[in-house]
Amino acid sequence: MRSEEGLRERERMVGVGLGVTAAMIGTQFLEVGLNTLIKQANTNGMSNFVFIVYSNFFALFVLAPTTFFYHRKRAPPTIPRSILCKMFAISCLSTVVQTLMYTGISYSSPTLCSAMVDLVPAFTFIFALFSRMENLNLKQHSCQAKVMGTVVSIAGAFIVTLYKGTPLNFSLLRNGTYLSTQSDWIIGGFLLAISSLCISVLLIVQTSAVKEYPEELVITTTCCSMVVILSAIVALFAEGNPKAWIFTSHKEFIAVFYSAIFVVSMRSVVCTWGCRKKGPVYVAMFNPLGMVIALGMGVIFLGESLYLGSVIGAATIGIGFYLVMWAHAEDSNVAEENTVTSSAAPLLSTKSIDV
Repeated sequence: MRSEEGLRERERMVGVGLGVTAAMIGTQFLEVGLNTLIKQANTNGMSNFVFIVYSNFFALFVLAPTTFFYHRKRAPPTIPRSILCKMFAISCLSTVVQTLMYTGISYSSPTLCSAMVDLVPAFTFIFALFSRMENLNLKQHSCQAKVMGTVVSIAGAFIVTLYKGTPLNFSLLRNGTYLSTQSDWIIGGFLLAISSLCISVLLIVQTSAVKEYPEELVITTTCCSMVVILSAIVALFAEGNPKAWIFTSHKEFIAVFYSAIFVVSMRSVVCTWGCRKKGPVYVAMFNPLGMVIALGMGVIFLGESLYLGSVIGAATIGIGFYLVMWAHAEDSNVAEENTVTSSAAPLLSTKSIDV
């Protein structure tokens, strides 16, 4: 009987793992889509500071009713002071990440953003080791694959960024509207690199908070409300033009509402849930997929040229991603086998006594 319970638990764990994987892949499509919309809206003079305020403000109109409806029959536990401190830290980091990332995109491109965000897995893996969320045992094949996959993914990101190679003329749009100067490209890359570092710290703090207080909707809604206040303060000081608060283009409205519904609301909840189920490194390892998605969207929607280096880099990133996913699958199989064994052991010992 207990062995059957162990098998059911194993099937449940496999289902959860597949669910987290599918959800995290979906979030990459959502995030790259937002980066593309922001780049288009920036060409019309949209203020990134104002955009962050509006997108988080409207996201509250999605998150607050959803949280209330979800907890209508079961009130969430009281939030401890330590969790409130972590939520404030998450909100500060989120404000910094959004500001640096969207400003970096305005200086460069969504493709470079996705390439620099590929640094997140490496940063997260290092921080997870220091915070003891991950163990480094190079004698295990799965751990070796994690390290190797992380290094390969980073190498792919550098290939995309530093090596262009022969242009492949598959672009559907041929205009130079979205091209940046070399100096702007460097500034954008620097801002995006700092943003990637902050994302890694955010994932570590977020995982620590959700492990201690497993209420993803409450955490996301509370952090979103804090981000609205923090980003409004930043925008009031950083944006000196009052007209920047008035959007005049439909592209700006589309970007704001897309961000509010699909990124600030949906993606944030999914990533918090993924951190609780699989940990920060697992969530971070999906960022390299954004590079591949961004290449396609950049060619189709922004008229960017596709280069041989981008194709090679994307293929390298895919190999690194596969290695890390294989390592996590191996770890999950070991955990499931241990669960089944521990469930079956009492039953075996009882039968031997009866005999």
